[in-house]
Amino acid sequence: MTVSYPRLAARTLRFSLGVPRNITVSPDGSTVRFVRTPDGVTRTGQLWEHDVATGVETLLVDPMAVLDGDEQLSAEERSRRERSRESAAGIVSYDVDSAGGWACFALSGRLWTVDLSSRSVTALPSAEGVIDPRLDPTGQRIAYAAGGALRIIDIDGNNDRALVASDGANVTWGQADFIAAEEMERFRGFWWAPDGTSLVVQRTDEGPVQTWHIADPEHPERRPVAQRYPAAGTPNADVSLWLVELDGNRTQAQWDTSSFEYLGRVSWTEFGAPIIQVLSRDQRTSQIVSIDPATGATKVLRDLTDPAWVELSSGPRLIGSGRLVSVEDHGGRRRVMLDGTAVSPDEWQVRSIVEAFDDCVVATASDEPSQVQVVRFGFDGSVTELTSGAALHGAVMGGPTTVISRSGLDAVGTTITVHHDGDEIGTVSVVAEPPPFEPEITMLRGGEHDLSIAVLFPRGHRRESCRLPIVMDPYGGPHAQRVLSSARAFLEAQWLADQGFCVIVADGRGTPGRGSDWEKAVRNDFVGVTLDDQVEALQVVAARFPDDVDMDRVGITGWSYGGYLSALAVLRRPDVFHAAVAGAPVTEWRLYDTCYTERYLGDPNTQPEVYDANSLLPLAPLLERPLMLIHGLADDNVVAAHTLRLSSALLAAGRPHTVLPLSGVTHMTPQEIVAENLKLLQVDFLKRHLA
Repeated sequence: MTVSYPRLAARTLRFSLGVPRNITVSPDGSTVRFVRTPDGVTRTGQLWEHDVATGVETLLVDPMAVLDGDEQLSAEERSRRERSRESAAGIVSYDVDSAGGWACFALSGRLWTVDLSSRSVTALPSAEGVIDPRLDPTGQRIAYAAGGALRIIDIDGNNDRALVASDGANVTWGQADFIAAEEMERFRGFWWAPDGTSLVVQRTDEGPVQTWHIADPEHPERRPVAQRYPAAGTPNADVSLWLVELDGNRTQAQWDTSSFEYLGRVSWTEFGAPIIQVLSRDQRTSQIVSIDPATGATKVLRDLTDPAWVELSSGPRLIGSGRLVSVEDHGGRRRVMLDGTAVSPDEWQVRSIVEAFDDCVVATASDEPSQVQVVRFGFDGSVTELTSGAALHGAVMGGPTTVISRSGLDAVGTTITVHHDGDEIGTVSVVAEPPPFEPEITMLRGGEHDLSIAVLFPRGHRRESCRLPIVMDPYGGPHAQRVLSSARAFLEAQWLADQGFCVIVADGRGTPGRGSDWEKAVRNDFVGVTLDDQVEALQVVAARFPDDVDMDRVGITGWSYGGYLSALAVLRRPDVFHAAVAGAPVTEWRLYDTCYTERYLGDPNTQPEVYDANSLLPLAPLLERPLMLIHGLADDNVVAAHTLRLSSALLAAGRPHTVLPLSGVTHMTPQEIVAENLKLLQVDFLKRHLA
């Protein structure tokens, strides 16, 4: 039996299974380690290593061989994986000490070690519910979070103890808070000192945060799950940072938490004191601060301000000369800064720092928004491109070895190459499932705002043979870019096009990769800017392909912010859009979290008119086009109340619409059958209403 594309995409996690991930390189460059599943359909991650000299790959840990039964995850670990959008199983992360003698990882709630010399695997007698174990740099001890405490255990399994225990009903130590993980891309809550004699540890008190309840209507016998959710305009968790010695003595880091309540970034390199970046509640001011490890006293190294918001990027860090390397918005671009002076030229939009050295920084950066290159920015002003071409590149470095990943437009799939002293000497094997087709993508730039647009017709479509209905397929909002030089990124769009549509994917203002002015154009105005740019992209395509598209049959579909944009499209522009499928849409921004929402729309208590203007609920009486709303009832990020409130408003206004509730489904839909049938239902809805 032939497996449908939607089911195959769900089974392979969009063809990411079998691709090496979590790649690290030993400091001497001799060994590459990574997590990879055994094939393209098995979700269980295994730990592997690649010998740089010989190219030989060795399996270090197979979870199926060491577990007695099925993998078990604590509620805290499930939540952590939801925040990081982690759908895989088995080993999903690991840590290695500086000398490369030991590795550790969490599996099924337990703590495990690997002696990398003998390759023996041992389950240590740790507490249950292990989260984020980290080896101290000397390889003598492991710290991990469990049961609200930060615990420590010797590498041989002796002396397991709580270094700092929970000191309140809503207090945890050593874990990233909800906002840090969901909106700041910071998933860690503790960091070892370079000499392994102490740690900096986050303490989180969720007591001030309001409690929401996520119910399971399919199982009324189950209690609703209580969740602390900091919605816009309500209190955040109380987050502090502490310096903790191995005997348990601790000192609080002293920064102005009343003015800077967000802990955004933390680093502690061998070149100096811990460095943190903190942000104000409105995110318009930020400080980069060093901490005295002995006293907790702080010193401000950089003051950053922005009339819209200060964007968090790669964490600031000290290099060997004691100078500070950071990534900041400067002159309309995101640039590498050395002690506050721009190092990277303004034609490059820096994405992230790969590695910082005494004379240069290696970073991922874009001089064309759809492409990501690996670039060396010298402190002498030199620029060396380490990669090139229409592709997305990433890199990991260690000693003389660099591992480069590439996903391009020329072929579906990812390649991982190993480079030593600048020469390519081998590859790391990719065992992903091959997709059943190659997408046929036309990349465009056009319109008043020079939008990035991708257009996909059904494979085999003869140009000017017929006018096809159009489906816009955007995300369209902050912190996500869809028009990228990666064929794999367009597999689902091509499958949708093959159902008889012209599919348009467009990145408007507010999306990453185009500079800070572009990103910040959405301040206070989601409802206008992001929708206007989708209409503009549609007009560009219609002008380019006038005999291939039918502007009287235009649909739109999206998930999360894309769901918001889809519902907005038919509510506000029924003259352009004729049907919409909105998945997990934010419909009322007062119901979304503090950090994300207030960054773009401000405080609802001081500017309620902005929230009213960007809400979908007041627009409900305007609906005159078919609208399907889809929502996972277990979604703890965009809670189901968003869809239910819009549905109630539509019903009150007498406006017919369709609601598809997904029992037991969160913000992700990794289940094969659910994912398959969900896509088929969406296509059927669009076909019927765009016929």
